[in-house]
Amino acid sequence: MDSGGAGTSVELPGSAGADLSAPPPTRAALPEVREAGPQQLHRGMTLVATISLFIGTRDAWTAAMGSRPAVAAAISACYASILVCAVLALFVRTRRALVRVDAAVLLTAVALVTCGYLLNHAGTDEGVLTAQAASQILHGHPVYGQSWPWLFDGARVGITKTMSGGADFTYGYPPLTALLVAPVHAVVHSAAAATLVTTGTLLVSSVLLWFLLPTAWRSAATAVCLGFGFLPQYAYAGYPAITALALLVPVVVRWPATGAGGQLGGRGVLRAACLGAACAAQQLAWFLTPFLLIGLYAVRRGELGPRRALAVIARYAATAVFAWAAVNAYFAVQQFSAWLHGLLLPLNQKAILHGQGLMGISYYFTAGSSRLDYYSYGSLLLLLGLLAATLLFVRRLGPAITVLPWCAFYLATRSQDGYFLMMTPLWLAAVATVPAAAFATAWQPRLPGALGRRAKGAVAAGLLLPALACVTVAAASPPPLRMSLAPRYATHPSGAGVTAVGVRVVNTTGTALAPHFASRTGQGASNWWTIASGPATLAPHAWAEYVVEPPGGFRALPSRRHVRTYLIAVTGTPMTITTAAIPPAPPSKR
Repeated sequence: MDSGGAGTSVELPGSAGADLSAPPPTRAALPEVREAGPQQLHRGMTLVATISLFIGTRDAWTAAMGSRPAVAAAISACYASILVCAVLALFVRTRRALVRVDAAVLLTAVALVTCGYLLNHAGTDEGVLTAQAASQILHGHPVYGQSWPWLFDGARVGITKTMSGGADFTYGYPPLTALLVAPVHAVVHSAAAATLVTTGTLLVSSVLLWFLLPTAWRSAATAVCLGFGFLPQYAYAGYPAITALALLVPVVVRWPATGAGGQLGGRGVLRAACLGAACAAQQLAWFLTPFLLIGLYAVRRGELGPRRALAVIARYAATAVFAWAAVNAYFAVQQFSAWLHGLLLPLNQKAILHGQGLMGISYYFTAGSSRLDYYSYGSLLLLLGLLAATLLFVRRLGPAITVLPWCAFYLATRSQDGYFLMMTPLWLAAVATVPAAAFATAWQPRLPGALGRRAKGAVAAGLLLPALACVTVAAASPPPLRMSLAPRYATHPSGAGVTAVGVRVVNTTGTALAPHFASRTGQGASNWWTIASGPATLAPHAWAEYVVEPPGGFRALPSRRHVRTYLIAVTGTPMTITTAAIPPAPPSKR
């Protein structure tokens, strides 16, 4: 039938004998062209993100009601938004509508994090040090190699104690975050300048990740970055690692596509520059970099061959190094030795034990260890072993490249959960945008036949076993000192405690040791106790009597008998720890 124009008529099912002069059917009458509804996975992600916004919100509202009623009112409005979003996540019928709900959940999370910042922006030691470094930059003074002990006079700001009996009062991070804080510090003359930058950086990176992820995964980004609450707390504290995280987001999203076809292009150059800037913001980015380079080389070599792949990776690495050098150049020229020492400080400062990793065996569950350095050796060996395993099995391990670097911290003497938590958005970015199929043609070292497969497995196991051996040595080694305690008890209005402890110490090793004393109840350690009497160094196989006094002259003991307080003695070279329980106060002293 001629309809007056080019084309072919289509007879719809059930239209035989229909009146062709009738108006065309409406969109609702054509179910085959109706917009598809959202997948149940997408609904689930949206709902989980919505529920995650409840975490910590009540505590923030309670704090705000006592000091900032306007903030409390804003949090109450966020509660209403959470409820509405939860209903809509299960109610809407189109993908477009659910995407709008995802955006509403993100905006609600941004509002809650902003309210949290208004209530808590004083910062911890990282924020205070970064703000001081920014002030030094503004006034043209050196940043690295400067000690600022007055920043830690208040009890609010924690101190990183070292195993040599001291503490770290210097700036031990790359300079990018301090540079970003400097113009803000010119207006806000406090640590709030640093926490404002890190909180703003977290919000920007969360929104960026939201847009970069596939639609169904976007609300997962809201939950991981803002909803669960742990990343905002690090941002409120002023951690420079938040800046590194923000810069690594565009690096990690769809990272196997970098350099495809042998050309970096604008996106590849931007990713490389962001990687270099991340390395200039915080040291955690250093650990991810070699895994990314190995993965990119394997993927590109499978596509382009060895020479072209090497050329692409060389341009990528050179761009990253240039970005890193551009940020660091001024400080390196100003004081090279101090700058280098500051950048390496977290790796060689020998900070006191802390964390949830295997070091807890020697810190919490045994009487100590004379070979704590072997935890560090094991951590390094595990990192190298994982790099080698990634090279050998990149087709299997490629999707996990954003997780593998942090496994090494579980063996380190500083194995706190922050090293894992602060990079979890990168884990999400990988699972959402880096499928296993991206590594199907990646290059792997080959050995002939089944023997080759067994040989690679043996090599991989051989690379990981030394790390396990080192940890075993550290955990199984006995404490270097044998301590007998004689506490001096006293009673205060707060309860029973000790004013001093007499300690008979026997050095059971063949090495001279310089012990430093502190106490702990549960995890963590107190400030250093004062050695009132006793030698600074204890000769090999010698013994001595020490009298040590707690900070402030009094250490309260727990009122519950099943909670113990321990006296610890640590040494820096070699790294050792010895633990002995302080006996509870007798009934007459309680």
